[in-house]
Amino acid sequence: MGSLNPRMTLSPELAAAAFDSQSRTRIIFGAGAVARLGILARELGIKRALLVTDAGIVAAGHADRAEVALGAAGVQLVRYEAVRENPTTTDVSACLEVARNSNIDGFIGLGGGSSMDTAKGANFLLTNGGEMKDYWGVGKAQFPLLPLIAVPTTAGTGSECQSAALIADPVTHQKMACLDPKAAARIALLDPELTLSMPPRVTAVTGVDAIAHALETAVTTRRTPWSVMYSRAAFGYLVSAFPRVLANPRDIEARSEMLLGSAFAGLAIENSMLGAVHSAANPLTAHFGIAHGVAVGLMLPSVLRFNSVAPQARSEYARLLGGTGNGASEEAQAERLIATIHILLRDAGIPENLAVAGVTKDSVQVMAQEAAQQWTAKFNPRHASIDDFIGLYLAAGGWAVDS
Repeated sequence: MGSLNPRMTLSPELAAAAFDSQSRTRIIFGAGAVARLGILARELGIKRALLVTDAGIVAAGHADRAEVALGAAGVQLVRYEAVRENPTTTDVSACLEVARNSNIDGFIGLGGGSSMDTAKGANFLLTNGGEMKDYWGVGKAQFPLLPLIAVPTTAGTGSECQSAALIADPVTHQKMACLDPKAAARIALLDPELTLSMPPRVTAVTGVDAIAHALETAVTTRRTPWSVMYSRAAFGYLVSAFPRVLANPRDIEARSEMLLGSAFAGLAIENSMLGAVHSAANPLTAHFGIAHGVAVGLMLPSVLRFNSVAPQARSEYARLLGGTGNGASEEAQAERLIATIHILLRDAGIPENLAVAGVTKDSVQVMAQEAAQQWTAKFNPRHASIDDFIGLYLAAGGWAVDS
């Protein structure tokens, strides 16, 4: 699989990149760390919290563990257990209603990115009013939000380390990225024991998403020495741990590395943004109901090859697999990276191509138009036009010539 080159070398473009980074989230990591949840909530002044989670997390017993920890510290708890994947404004409104009726002074997002996004969305509206579309963009909240503790039970989105809420319009399926420093979790509580309950399919698709985050953030036009540090560390953890956790889901060391890798990739997103992989993946989810991690995996190899034409991206891809010190060219190392990703996707059970996933060729034009309009597209290291996205979908398609 290759390994990270321990030398932190910077390209001239990176060495000259200015950045302004502020750590907004306290990160606590360790097996069994969820037991500290109540004490940490009290440190933030939380006396009555809304736990935002989903039915699967409740069934796994994690909501009860959280409630015990909170109760031991004297923190009262109200539960909202109806989180759905890819939350819409409708989901946020339902959570908001519970929050308004419960006199809470803090949020706890327990689960995957959907739980955290729902909690952030409800927090926006509870404290600042209006509708989710009012916060679409950057820094739109006028007043402080209630403290949020993010407790991930999956290793995928890295939402616990981001100040964005991704909320979809239920009619258009357009994902609204609502970014504001005020929305960042005060604490990200990373307990790898909570990820042991993930079903194999969830482990696979969330892991693919995390790997894509590391790869995309490493090459965006917004990357900086600060973000690249996290991108490289994330990729190193993830590319090593992912095959191990697929082979042995009870491997707590591999689970730990996946959780850290996901969080570090989230920190990279916070400082670098994403690119064409996610732009192309979102229409696949909107039109064909393909799970986000699967959609990302379907598009990842094609976008990697597309980006490899750009010298800076190609150089970074080579760097992620050890650089060119062994005599291999950057082109060869970039191809080796793509081959490595193909193997990981196969082992994760990602469909071989779009056709196998049920995508029809006649949808390509519409999806390409939508992908080109996605916010993340503008940060891709190589400009991607509508025609380019058509080419990316066709390259990932696998359709017969006459289809």
